[in-house]
Amino acid sequence: MANQKSQEEYYRWLEYRWTAPDIDWQEGEIITVGVDTGSVSTQAVVMVDGKLYAYSSMRTGANSPESAQRAIDWALEGTGMSLQQIHYIVGTGYGRVNVPAANRTITEIACHSLGAHFIYGNSVRTILDIGGQDAKAIICDGKGRVTNFLMNDKCAAGTGRGMEVFAELVRVPIEQVGERSLQVDEELPTVSSTCVVFAKSEALTLLRQGWNVNAVLAAYIAAMAHRTVELLQRLGVEKELVFTGGLSKNTGLIKRVEEEVGLKALETRLDPQIAGGIGAALFAKALVEKSRKEVAT
Repeated sequence: MANQKSQEEYYRWLEYRWTAPDIDWQEGEIITVGVDTGSVSTQAVVMVDGKLYAYSSMRTGANSPESAQRAIDWALEGTGMSLQQIHYIVGTGYGRVNVPAANRTITEIACHSLGAHFIYGNSVRTILDIGGQDAKAIICDGKGRVTNFLMNDKCAAGTGRGMEVFAELVRVPIEQVGERSLQVDEELPTVSSTCVVFAKSEALTLLRQGWNVNAVLAAYIAAMAHRTVELLQRLGVEKELVFTGGLSKNTGLIKRVEEEVGLKALETRLDPQIAGGIGAALFAKALVEKSRKEVAT
């Protein structure tokens, strides 16, 4: 189920939630929640005995604790489950210290790694997580444990925030900018600026010079992909490559990164944007199991 948005809000992703139709949470032994509070969006993931049961994805507002609580409440909506039935909550992401009722916080790097392992399988080795304010390249082992990582958080031009600015600038819904960027006859010179403010100014100049919207989007996303590949190359790319985070839904970005590194990223039917929340919920399950084991001995 998804919330509608105003046609004027080109920068906003749709909000949505989901519940597994074939899982009875009341039969579960361990119920955990992972809340990934980012600078742009917040995901709350509910797992029952390590299986994906429900999740929500909502815009992060000015109040991070309130945004996290709203995401949890929406994920639980219609399930009959309350906070009292949840055994453990782990917060992660940019606003992880602000997650209400969280029993513990764990870094988004560790959570995205474990979540990507759950979503894509144990062959995953390289994870590219592009969120609202930073991009992370992560290397993991066959169990989803982080072995190395690099992060670029110096400029919004290569992140979700930068993409929002461009969506609003060219008045194209953000869900469509990736596909629209591929609707060009040939790749064009990239936007050269690495700062989103100057990149926006450069894009306005191109529009005034007669470039069409798709061409401007292609130039910007190609530049964004190149900066992302530079981060990957500094770390070293290992098969298999996967994407998580909000910009895992940008087909134009993914295709250009794939072409530049010479690898085809794995695909999934699950939502890669909830990887952080999944990882947090799985860490919560492990912590519950550890606690119960200690009590038993």
